[in-house]
Amino acid sequence: MRAIKRTVDPALVRDAFAIAAAVGVIGLSFGAIAIASGLPAWAAIAMSVLVFAGGAQFMAVGVLSAGNPVAAVLAGLLLNARHLPFGMAVADAVGSGRAAQFIGSHLLVDEAVAFAMAESEPARRRAAYWLTGSMLFVLWQIGTVLGVLLGSAAGDPATLGLDAAFPAGLLALTLPSLRDRQTRHAALAGGAIAVVTTPFLPAGLPILLALLGLVLAVRPTRLKQPC
Repeated sequence: MRAIKRTVDPALVRDAFAIAAAVGVIGLSFGAIAIASGLPAWAAIAMSVLVFAGGAQFMAVGVLSAGNPVAAVLAGLLLNARHLPFGMAVADAVGSGRAAQFIGSHLLVDEAVAFAMAESEPARRRAAYWLTGSMLFVLWQIGTVLGVLLGSAAGDPATLGLDAAFPAGLLALTLPSLRDRQTRHAALAGGAIAVVTTPFLPAGLPILLALLGLVLAVRPTRLKQPC
């Protein structure tokens, strides 16, 4: 514990808390939207505790409310498939003990991975991962509970603008990556596929098809011509 404290600087705590606070607001949006979609309060809170995956939770609620549980499961699996390479990338930061691996794998989210990979020293990587993951988990749960309470009181989350919190948060997180032309092309293609297919396909399937936009992010290696 003392070793971890020595590797945590105020700047890391500040940055981790800032992103965790933003994620907490998105959690508030999730709680309100889950209640408005007909999900019981206990189910919304249990999902945040046991699943702890913002994008997958929003997708599951949306697709389940449309009556397509199969698409919800498939979309969640595809969306969280990125955790496999993430886990290998930060395995040293998670730790080697069984308890550490069990808890640490549950805290495996994009932000915790990003903070850990930004550090080069093993001790600082571990401290960044656990600090960020723990803050995100706690504030996500607080946000979900507040969202459930507000959703139950307000009825329609749109009256408070809570329905816009999640897409706004995702947009803020993805804007820096859109500077890359390949990523921008993939995002535009995926969005176009989802918009075009939404009127014709069951809820959830257009999101799955939008993943085809990732094909544009893979640039084939050009073979050098012999001189």
